[in-house]
Amino acid sequence: MADAARAAVAALGWPSGAVNVVDDEPAPARDWLPALAAALGAPAPVATTGREGWERGADNTLARRLGWRPDHPTWRTGFHHQRQT
Repeated sequence: MADAARAAVAALGWPSGAVNVVDDEPAPARDWLPALAAALGAPAPVATTGREGWERGADNTLARRLGWRPDHPTWRTGFHHQRQT
């Protein structure tokens, strides 16, 4: 969450337009969502197959070019850290 908050503040000085603020390890929700649920103490959602037509991956290349760097480059360490706080 701190990564997203820092990016939101930084974005106030960025050129207008869409910028993805994500970690360095793109992953499908079926991989990261159960880990997030566990970190939050919530039950894991029921897994589904396939992909909706509107779903797409995200890439943080532009945000990095604008100077933003994630404190947690992967969701694996970010969720683990969230669980510890």
